[in-house]
Amino acid sequence: MAGIERIHLEILVAVDRYGSLTAAAEKLHLTQSALSHSMRKLEDQLGVALWRREGRSLSPTQAGVYLLSVAHRLVPQFAHTEERLRQFAQGERGTLRIGMECHPCYQWLLKIASRYLDAWPAVDMDVKQKFQFGGIGALLGYEIDLLVTPDPLYRKGLHWEPVFDYEQVLVVGPEHPLRDATHVEPEQLADEILITYPVPPDRLDIYTRFLAPAGMAPKRHKEIETTDIMLQMVANGRGVAALPRWLVVEYADRFPVYPVRLGPSGVDKQIFLGIREADVEIDYVQAFLAMALAHRDAADPIPRKPRAEAQRRRGGRGLGEGAPDAELG
Repeated sequence: MAGIERIHLEILVAVDRYGSLTAAAEKLHLTQSALSHSMRKLEDQLGVALWRREGRSLSPTQAGVYLLSVAHRLVPQFAHTEERLRQFAQGERGTLRIGMECHPCYQWLLKIASRYLDAWPAVDMDVKQKFQFGGIGALLGYEIDLLVTPDPLYRKGLHWEPVFDYEQVLVVGPEHPLRDATHVEPEQLADEILITYPVPPDRLDIYTRFLAPAGMAPKRHKEIETTDIMLQMVANGRGVAALPRWLVVEYADRFPVYPVRLGPSGVDKQIFLGIREADVEIDYVQAFLAMALAHRDAADPIPRKPRAEAQRRRGGRGLGEGAPDAELG
């Protein structure tokens, strides 16, 4: 009896993604009858139905849901493997696919990208930002090669390396009463409009590490996609924001905004690079990591305590030391 083939997995993914046999057949360049025949034959071989028809649409059965989850993991790995082998055959080094899991991370990446591309002319770079707060699955699923994130989730098979230290601060406008304060307390935000990127509060440090422990919340939470508009709103007195201090400093010549420490001790953060264990020794991956670390050390030549303390708080381990198979963040 023939087993499950790659085309079966691709059909499952296509039907799930596009909603019908007709659309899936078109995307896979198959006739609808050939696609239907292939799936019926697989169901007969397995002795279990994978789809149930609901009107004009299809929905997976329990067995179909399970096989679909397998397909979502394996199909990208097939594509990644074929692309890598094609690159080897043509003498190419490959493409470094970087996933961004935070908005300010993109500004940090720009500081590394130009030097990296100059040093590695045979390696292309592709930046994907659609994986915001879903980057771990993309990394494990071979959709990206590196994940840039301030909130690593430790999984078996992944390495994490802290490559940039920063402080999360409150950002206020020129007329705000907190402009010259040494720090802000949680209760002082009770009457404020807090502007953030479109991220759930349970993934925002100003909530999880500042407001929530004190049992406080802002008067209103407003989400804005772009940094420029966010800072323009703050500069015009439309609210306050929470951003990395280094980003506020970089925008200081464009917007009259001011950073204020969150609490007397501040909120220290790090940007991490996540890499699959299997790819750690690839030379151009190592080169990107080395440039990121060199950039960090040039900006901060003396190791600071917050870096080690933040690492211990997360239970994190550096590249080459392994990582616990647990969710920490």
